Amino acid sequence: MTMEESSVPFLSGAEAAVESAARKTKIKPLSLLPLIALIFYDVSGGPFGTEDAVSAGGPLLAILGFLLLPLIWSVPEALITAELATTFPENSGYVAWVTAAFGPFWGFQEGFWSWVSGVTDNSLYPVMFLSYLDALVPGLKTGWQRTILLVVVSLALSYLNYRGLHIVGHTAVFMTGFIILPFLVLMCLALPHIKPGNWGVVDWKAVQWGDFLNVMFWNLNYWDSVSTLAGEVPNPAKTFPKALFGAVVLVTTTYALPLIVGLGVTTDIADWKLGYFASLAKQVGGHWLSWWMVAAAAVSQIGQFEAEMSSDSFQLLGMAERGFLPKALGRRSKHDTPTIGIILSSLGVLSLSTFNFLQIVELLNIVYCLAELMEFAAFIYLRYKVPGLYRPYRVPLPNWAVTLMLLPAGALLCVILALPIARGDWQMMAWTGGTIVIGLLLYPFLQMAREREWFEFVGETPHDFQRNLYASLPVVSGSDLNTRPVINGAPVMTADELHVGQAQEPLVAAPPPAAADPDQADEI
Repeated sequence: MTMEESSVPFLSGAEAAVESAARKTKIKPLSLLPLIALIFYDVSGGPFGTEDAVSAGGPLLAILGFLLLPLIWSVPEALITAELATTFPENSGYVAWVTAAFGPFWGFQEGFWSWVSGVTDNSLYPVMFLSYLDALVPGLKTGWQRTILLVVVSLALSYLNYRGLHIVGHTAVFMTGFIILPFLVLMCLALPHIKPGNWGVVDWKAVQWGDFLNVMFWNLNYWDSVSTLAGEVPNPAKTFPKALFGAVVLVTTTYALPLIVGLGVTTDIADWKLGYFASLAKQVGGHWLSWWMVAAAAVSQIGQFEAEMSSDSFQLLGMAERGFLPKALGRRSKHDTPTIGIILSSLGVLSLSTFNFLQIVELLNIVYCLAELMEFAAFIYLRYKVPGLYRPYRVPLPNWAVTLMLLPAGALLCVILALPIARGDWQMMAWTGGTIVIGLLLYPFLQMAREREWFEFVGETPHDFQRNLYASLPVVSGSDLNTRPVINGAPVMTADELHVGQAQEPLVAAPPPAAADPDQADEI
């Protein structure tokens, strides 16, 4: 019997058998190529939005940034996502990681920060679409036209999500191809006009470091979002690492090559603003290519909006099902979509529609950095404190080496968090502080609401979720009991060790004798 087959949840023997049968009969729809396409959508969606990195940093920094930053940031984040998503193969994703490491209070903060960051990110896509459309139909980025169009587009896309439009499976593969194709045509037409000398241009005194770092970081983040699909992937131990590697290559290529070719054609850095690829397509290929670029931008932004809206709203639904949030947020519409989650996420998108592209990018990056630092800490904690967990995929480095690997990425997160302080940007500092305070107060308020029955909750409590989460995880057979997670005062045992077929009690070892010194107990 393999380790994967011998894992059982923290249930009685009969319940474990039912759960095991359900797992074996469950159809998991995501194979390798669709998973790569979905990661591509979560992280990138195409080169749209990279233009401001050029105007902020110049051609040389933009090109180097999209070639080097994936090594510093994307690869480490993808690697820890592969390890943790396969260790905790369930759709709560990063909430489960942080809850397992630090308990439900910090798991709730992780979920809240990720939701706020996701909603803020989603408010970008209507803004980006209007910027590309404005390149062909000027006058849409300012005035009352902008406000009306943003509201209409946001509400229309939210309604489509409510009706059940999700970007999944082979649809994502087709849409990815549709987005990439006009850039391939653009590059082929532009090749004869490239001047390599354009690539080395940089004015160090004019570099806007804050905008440059924020745009670069935003274009390369959200690798962890795919963890919420871990429960839908067959054989995640093999599929996840391959998909993440393929997505890193795809994202880096689709960012760097269009920029290199485009910057080889034009030398006017000031023109490189959101929507410029449509103007460049018109310059190189004519109106037909420009409209094709706008159509690709529309597909990209619609796809990213729908993917993000689904992720944000189902995250609230999942947290409600696990006892973190009231029952109302777990209700589904007749289309099997989370009604309240979509409404709350849509209100968040509309409330941010008055901000411009760079402002929204900085708002979401700040909160996302908080969530990422928490995930990094959870990864390191679990590596050192719970080495006995069975990890289907393990980053092939010792603990000290993965810690060093995360140092540059962690330093980048800290730099982005420090930028508003260095600039004296009180708006950003208030946004960050307000998000932290709301999250810190909301969790104890919801626990008090549960105890006093102000709201109806369903399912397990957050503490039950942590306990059952650990009890459902397989551990390395024969590993030292002192390196295993502890449930009810006893280390978790494997199915083989407990003869699961005859077990009728919770699957943990008998509690060890009480230690004379409480500090001797090795508990999580």
